[in-house]
Amino acid sequence: MGIKKVRANTPGRRGATFDDGADITKTTPEKRLIVIKKKTSGRNSQGKITVRHRGGGEKRYIRLVDFKRDKFDIPATVASIEYDPNRGARLALLNYADGEKRYIIATINVGVGDKLLSSKNLIEIKNGNAMPVQYIPAGVAIHNLELEVGRGAKVARGAGNAVFVMGVEGKYAQVKMPSGEIRLVKKECLCTVGQASNPDKRHIVLGKAGRSRHMGIRPTVRGTAMNPVDHPHGGGEGNQSIGLKHPKTPWGKPALGVKTRRKRSSSKLIIKRRGSKKK
Repeated sequence: MGIKKVRANTPGRRGATFDDGADITKTTPEKRLIVIKKKTSGRNSQGKITVRHRGGGEKRYIRLVDFKRDKFDIPATVASIEYDPNRGARLALLNYADGEKRYIIATINVGVGDKLLSSKNLIEIKNGNAMPVQYIPAGVAIHNLELEVGRGAKVARGAGNAVFVMGVEGKYAQVKMPSGEIRLVKKECLCTVGQASNPDKRHIVLGKAGRSRHMGIRPTVRGTAMNPVDHPHGGGEGNQSIGLKHPKTPWGKPALGVKTRRKRSSSKLIIKRRGSKKK
């Protein structure tokens, strides 16, 4: 993928950049591997908004992606590299030797015609191959990493993401996450060799509000710009302070600097927190 700039015909296009799609080889998805994405606009089954700033946007199909890579020791050929509107990384369509087709997250530098394999044993350390993390040499980049054996990949699935293996000792492998966190995962967890595709995704500039609306992202409004009925910071004439000792969320809970996360048992597997020198 490359970044494409356009002529500044309008203010909205002046700073905008686009994906040139040079690595995409097929524009229509595999019909048996898609389902319609229902629009909820951030609402739950009762019709109440539980996730704000969602709504509208272009109609999409969900691609059924194989995050488990559980077709072991059956060779597959990359049939195409495709765009997925629901994620930043590209998808690779695999044609397996037994006739089945599946989508996986495409690995950087993997193209049409490449032969890939997934196994529970040691196989060739090659971009796109999947195997347990215990067989990956230290310093090698991986993505699509499981946190629990057999539950499917949960880590490093986004565009350009990579996890680095630091070593294997006992039951666990030590890995460095994209966030900088260093943690332990069971050495039997599957992962895919290489970096996830489309690393230039982070350099795309939308350029105008309309492109956010096309993506289904609605505006974020400041609390001070609202009425008192809508937000604890609302009300007042002109540009006034929030009138409170500490800022609050729209629902009256303390915000900014207040820890709200519960302690989880997985914390004992974290060696170094992201952005800090302490555990």
